[in-house]
Amino acid sequence: MDKVSLHTGFPGSIGSNEVAGGSYAQQTVTFSSPAGGVKAMTSAVTFSGLPICTIRWVGFWAGTTFIACAPNGGAVPKNFIAVPSSDLLYSASHGFADGQKVVLFSGTPPGGLTEGQVYFVRDSLTDSFKLAATLGGEAVNLTSAASAGCWLSAITEDVYGVAGASHQLSAASLVVPD
Repeated sequence: MDKVSLHTGFPGSIGSNEVAGGSYAQQTVTFSSPAGGVKAMTSAVTFSGLPICTIRWVGFWAGTTFIACAPNGGAVPKNFIAVPSSDLLYSASHGFADGQKVVLFSGTPPGGLTEGQVYFVRDSLTDSFKLAATLGGEAVNLTSAASAGCWLSAITEDVYGVAGASHQLSAASLVVPD
């Protein structure tokens, strides 16, 4: 990877929804060696001259080829198990709190959930929780388990209501095959 980009919506597998306008440009970035299936940024990068937008996702590029994405905010992705019969997701010592925003990406999410969609944690316990489509809403009915390789992560939505703002990306993690 040699470039990083900012996205207003889920980039999918091709880098969709990249910020456009102002003097925004992709930035050069370096990563650590993989540890536990994750590579982390080695130094912060700053994007200047943003248009009015909300940053939700970070994209990773090798030259002009889109490689992967991660939710904005630098959270380390977590493994999880979905249990459709109870609508619960299990992730050991996940650390999520009720109302926190999370996303699922890479792989196929549990039935009833959509990859890249922002959900809200509810009914959080040490190792389990449910997800809702809206803050304080009903739990999503899970209809099937997730595929291997589907990750769960916190997401931070940074809103820039004035053109020309800067966004500092101080941390990002990239899931890599073991």
